[in-house]
Amino acid sequence: MKRVVIAGMGFGGLSAAKSLAGSGLEVVMVDRHNYHLFQPLLYQVATAGLEQESIAYPIRALARRWQGAHFRLGEVSGVDFDGKRLMLEDGEIPYDYLILAAGSRTNFFGQADIERHAFDLKRLDQAEDLRNHVLLAFEHASREPDQERRRALLTFVIVGGGPTGVEFAGALRELVVHVLSRDYPEVRPEETRIILMEASSSLLSVMPRRLQGYALDRLRSMGVEVMLETRVSGADGEHVKLSGGEVIPTHTLFWSAGVAAVELAGKLGLAQAGAGRIVVAPNLSIEGHPEVFTIGDMACREQDGAPLPMLAPVASQQGQYVARAIRAREQGAKLPPFRYRDKGTMATIGRNAAVATTHGVSFSGYPAWLVWLLLHLYYLIGFRNRLLVLMNWAYYYWFHERQVRLITASARRSP
Repeated sequence: MKRVVIAGMGFGGLSAAKSLAGSGLEVVMVDRHNYHLFQPLLYQVATAGLEQESIAYPIRALARRWQGAHFRLGEVSGVDFDGKRLMLEDGEIPYDYLILAAGSRTNFFGQADIERHAFDLKRLDQAEDLRNHVLLAFEHASREPDQERRRALLTFVIVGGGPTGVEFAGALRELVVHVLSRDYPEVRPEETRIILMEASSSLLSVMPRRLQGYALDRLRSMGVEVMLETRVSGADGEHVKLSGGEVIPTHTLFWSAGVAAVELAGKLGLAQAGAGRIVVAPNLSIEGHPEVFTIGDMACREQDGAPLPMLAPVASQQGQYVARAIRAREQGAKLPPFRYRDKGTMATIGRNAAVATTHGVSFSGYPAWLVWLLLHLYYLIGFRNRLLVLMNWAYYYWFHERQVRLITASARRSP
């Protein structure tokens, strides 16, 4: 029985494994974590809206349902392409086919001081750290006699006007106004500053102009300060420095201004494009090794003159395609080149407010928010997770209350 090894169990790796299950091939899934993480909802963990476990699902629970599938917990350190072995820090796994789907990391564009002091959201523990930090900031501010330090504790700077930045800004403002203002009566909501910075001239740049304007107006009406055409040049843990010379006293910097392929992509000796992504052939294989495929955020595949975006739907479709390509090759057939079918993008801004575009149709407000809710519930893995998330959302919708306001022992650093 031939073996397919999948390195990384994000959206692309999960999609490939599911499509290959029961195909007569042995499927070995490898990841540094023993769970699949639904990253689009990480910001809700960070803003006390969801429990950590409600957006993660054990990979072994999936493997026992998929015929021929196995899981190996491990950190990938490299690939021996000639020997057809995936190298782990604690061993190696031979393969007949290899799918590299290790995902991405936050791109700080070489700014070491920002990387050292900023929060980002790519892992479950980072969401917990950020939630701890926000709640601790209010704890300290509620008893801080020095007004300048109090203002800095209550100032939250978010860099990046894409979906993650917009969604986090809206959720954080709602947390402050509807929940923390009651938990901390010593802190008035108007004392809290939430500043969303974007280097370009608009938020949500991939969306139509009308939706960009809706998102901007909605955030500002909620009390979020939006600063467009603004770049951050540095940070020291207590201040954020802008390229124009302005300095904003703050103890909280959240960075969502870009992503890059994981460090593994640079260790394999393969051709790379922007953001460290591996250049792939039209069928998503790598040059000289047709049995090795790269998908998701690690892969750079151009379509219609531009690289495909680093989004979950792209990774999922690539995972399905590579699974079909492997099965076809085993049967002596061949597939046409991969082509991404864009089904649209969306972002939520807060309660009853979202923006969405699909198949040339754009809509906003409550209808977009409802579609956003339903689609995210649909793509979550596990009935229990869907039920937990639905219950949390319903409870917050009716009572304006978020129950996961826990400061846990894993706090990374105190304000």
